[in-house]
Amino acid sequence: MDLQALTDFALVATHGGFARAGRMSGRSKATLSRRVAELEQSLGVRLIERGGQSLRLTDEGRALHERTRGPLADIAEAGEVVTLGASVPRGRLRISAPLVLAHVALARVGARFAQSFPEVQLEIVAEDRKADPVEDGFDLVIRVNPSPDERLVGRRILDDQRVVVAHPDFAMPTPGAKDADPPEVNAVLPSRTASDLVWRYRVPHGAETTVRPVPALRLSSLLMVREAVLTGIGAALLPGLLVADDLKTGRLALWGVDTGPVVEIWALRNSRRLVGAKVRAFLDALDEAFPDRILAGATAVSN
Repeated sequence: MDLQALTDFALVATHGGFARAGRMSGRSKATLSRRVAELEQSLGVRLIERGGQSLRLTDEGRALHERTRGPLADIAEAGEVVTLGASVPRGRLRISAPLVLAHVALARVGARFAQSFPEVQLEIVAEDRKADPVEDGFDLVIRVNPSPDERLVGRRILDDQRVVVAHPDFAMPTPGAKDADPPEVNAVLPSRTASDLVWRYRVPHGAETTVRPVPALRLSSLLMVREAVLTGIGAALLPGLLVADDLKTGRLALWGVDTGPVVEIWALRNSRRLVGAKVRAFLDALDEAFPDRILAGATAVSN
């Protein structure tokens, strides 16, 4: 298989057409079209459907693109390292991150990174779905409490704990007797929360308390839950990193820290790909942002 023809096909597939790929690469549309046609002829299959308003990959073209874009990126980066004589971060860097972490911290981390490495085109996608770095074309995926996956390797970048919080004027329930049913409290809950939920948390002075949240409102986003709790409608169980600044400034009051295990946040990558300079640089930026694996300001949660 002709590596240059494969590279040209990947360029066209990535940019969605011959004209755009030509503009991005400085090569002529005719040359790219010819090289892709030669690749199709050598493989004996059609890779691109021609004639429509927009480019569409065939099933074979899509499969080839998914299987080769990672290795091609590794080859290109290895060539850059040799040419430059050093490992200089450059090129496109795509990262998938959970909504809360992305909104609370990664915008600032990303901005500092972009200023330090102007040759890297950084894109951070905030989403709560379980993105796959292999299938979805991400260099890094940041996951909360990830399950073991032999295709992925990485490092633990941050620890967090969930906390029960409410507006300072919202009354904290009085603990019931040891064998009594837990007291009920109006709460703002995520949409998919089970109806038989109880909150078990440790209050600041150390005692363990249990309450039963009664939904005053259900919302699909933790960011929305936080906004609602600030109005005083009820209490909520939220990530500590999301409300750390609110606790620090007194906008919210801490009822206690969830008794469950610490929440681990990991940055993961495809184990079959080389660790390029741009990925290493971003991981270093995360280490610098969270030197003790605690979000700046989150110490208010544990005090």
